[in-house]
Amino acid sequence: MSRRIAVVEDEAELATLIEYNLTRSGFQPKIFGGEDGTIAALEKFQPDLIILDVMLPGHDGFELCRRIRAGGQMTRVPVVFLTARSDEVDRVLGLEIGGDDYITKPFSPRELVARVKAHLRRSEGEAVQESSEIRLGPFRLDQAARRVYQNGNEVELTSTEFKLLEFFITHPGHAFSREQLLRHVWGEQHFVTPRTVDVHVRRLREQIEVKPDEPVFLATVRGFGYRFETA
Repeated sequence: MSRRIAVVEDEAELATLIEYNLTRSGFQPKIFGGEDGTIAALEKFQPDLIILDVMLPGHDGFELCRRIRAGGQMTRVPVVFLTARSDEVDRVLGLEIGGDDYITKPFSPRELVARVKAHLRRSEGEAVQESSEIRLGPFRLDQAARRVYQNGNEVELTSTEFKLLEFFITHPGHAFSREQLLRHVWGEQHFVTPRTVDVHVRRLREQIEVKPDEPVFLATVRGFGYRFETA
């Protein structure tokens, strides 16, 4: 069964171009204009991945992403921003609010399709893992369900955040550079940068630390990278 890709883009010509290239690659795309009611329409479509513009006629893409990540059935669906807003502050914001990727216009349709495939391969690989649990301190990871619990309470994480925490918890006490984390967690996605690691670490701290600015679990190794403590 072909994977469903939601394309939230109000520029008709560009949306048609994206739809054409996704269809050629064997996906089932559907275009959404970004007007009011988009969240409900997305939930009905049940996409496997969302391509999301930022400048939309209703809520902007950042607000839509926040609502997607706020809970519900699409919380863990990969979100790829595709936008003309190329400033670093916008890139960082897009990742901080839960985006899995950020592509700026003008863009290569082949690269967009390649990134979509990469994110879907990651989610497919996560879905087929055998049922197993990992416990460390207050954390319990259900790898089959891709859920994490801290002190018995579920922590809502995106797919990328879960994969990052999973890697840290399975390698406690080891320090990893940003480049090592990119290789182990993001794998073949060579288009991501070390800055991406910092943004996702910050988001992860906001979810699992009582005081994100004074982390107990996810420590910074000055001048090198990060280490997960077992405290």
